Amino acid sequence: MTPQAKPQTGTVVLIHGLWMTPRSWEQWIDRYTASGHHVFAPGWPGVGGDVEKLRRDPSTIAGIGLGEIVEHYERFILRLDEPPILMGHSFGGAIVQILLDRGLGCAGVAIDSAPVKGVLPLPLSTLRSAWPLLRNPANKNKAVGLTPRQFHYAFTNTLDSAASQAVYDRHHIPGSARVLFQGAFANFNPRAISRVDFRNSNRAPLLFIAGGADHVVPPKVNKANARLYRRSTAITDYREFPDRSHYTVGQDGWEEVADYALSWAADRRQAHT
Repeated sequence: MTPQAKPQTGTVVLIHGLWMTPRSWEQWIDRYTASGHHVFAPGWPGVGGDVEKLRRDPSTIAGIGLGEIVEHYERFILRLDEPPILMGHSFGGAIVQILLDRGLGCAGVAIDSAPVKGVLPLPLSTLRSAWPLLRNPANKNKAVGLTPRQFHYAFTNTLDSAASQAVYDRHHIPGSARVLFQGAFANFNPRAISRVDFRNSNRAPLLFIAGGADHVVPPKVNKANARLYRRSTAITDYREFPDRSHYTVGQDGWEEVADYALSWAADRRQAHT
């Protein structure tokens, strides 16, 4: 079935971000499955097995690039029986934007989305969050992790140290530095994988969700990203949740975000089809 075919049931594909695995969606998977949806959360290439194993040996992650990740999800989506709702967190949000631009999915939600090519704001908190990988060009083909302190600043700044450590222990893995380098220098690369056609009026509806307290991707970045689509007639919406960190998919109150995302996407999917 082609991506343009009309949905018959509710299928959702969840795409995780850098330094995380599909486990980061565990509560969303349970909630969406309980509501009757078919939910899939495939990992990035190389992100198989459990978190603990990947921490011990991240060699399968090292050197993986954004292009390989996008192609991986495109192949997965094309094998489904219907075009799914696509939801992505952090770099997963950028991947959702790229996939929608390619004609995939019936609706998309980009949560705390890493910017695609053309987004210009670079807040200090974003640079500080990414600096552990970007400061050393030799990291480019490596899988590099964050320390608990770095993770606390970047992901869980609204939590206390003990709660942040618990999140770190359950979810954090080393991330492919190549992905971060590709994102950071996209505006200097005319052939950047993260380029999209902001005037594409044939893509499915797209929602940006931002967290008001996010250090990695502050609201101004998501707003700037959303504004780039203003010349497209395709639906593009923006919703900001105050006081939410980059860990919004697991932070207390995640249910409100999850329910809003699914309700928005289901309503616009029906309108789009």
